[in-house]
Amino acid sequence: MTSRIDNRKFKSITRRELLKLTPVLALGAFAVPQLQKPLLKGGLRFSDWASAKLFSGEHLAPTFAESHVTPFDKFPINDYDVDDPGVDFDTWTLKVTGAVQKPGDYTLAQIQALPKFTQNTRHVCVEGWDVIGRFGGVRLADFLNMIGADLTAGFVTVNCADDYYESLDMATAVHPQTLLCYEMYDRPLTREHGAPLRLNIPTKIGYKQAKYLTRLKVSHVLEKAGYWEDQGYSEFYGL
Repeated sequence: MTSRIDNRKFKSITRRELLKLTPVLALGAFAVPQLQKPLLKGGLRFSDWASAKLFSGEHLAPTFAESHVTPFDKFPINDYDVDDPGVDFDTWTLKVTGAVQKPGDYTLAQIQALPKFTQNTRHVCVEGWDVIGRFGGVRLADFLNMIGADLTAGFVTVNCADDYYESLDMATAVHPQTLLCYEMYDRPLTREHGAPLRLNIPTKIGYKQAKYLTRLKVSHVLEKAGYWEDQGYSEFYGL
């Protein structure tokens, strides 16, 4: 009897000591160059997974009074390549493909026929700045319903006129504050801010909010996460 108790006590002490050593072992692993990249990627994947589990369509980003909105001329123009990729507004359409009942090319007028929503929300850039802007458009959820999207699919991906690309998990896509945005400050989008159509997602970091949209795909498999994500940035990056 005594030996069994001592054995259990020894195992318990051993487990406790191993737990104490875990942070030290992890730091030691980071000191090995070959392990740094896999460990960082693993940590990022875990962070994205945990963030996605905590995300809720009932959780809304803060909205603000008109007095808090940053003046339009103070709203930074931010892109990854060019301020104006030269979209031809007269021929522009949003090409829809993937797991939808009504694929095809949708004009801006067709999109604007859906109920319009306007929101004063904060735009947060990964570079460290943030501003409160006024955005108008249609809920992406309403557009997905219009095209008969399979909402059990995991992802919505978009491509842009400047060759940028981005993805959203379906929970974010159908969030009530996620907009296909065609207005800022109650005026049509300017070319520099993503005309004729961009994403506005106040629950996400700025690089998720792609501009100059040209294609939208609903898919069960994520082929590419996004321009910055494919270079090591977070795929989920909720705020």
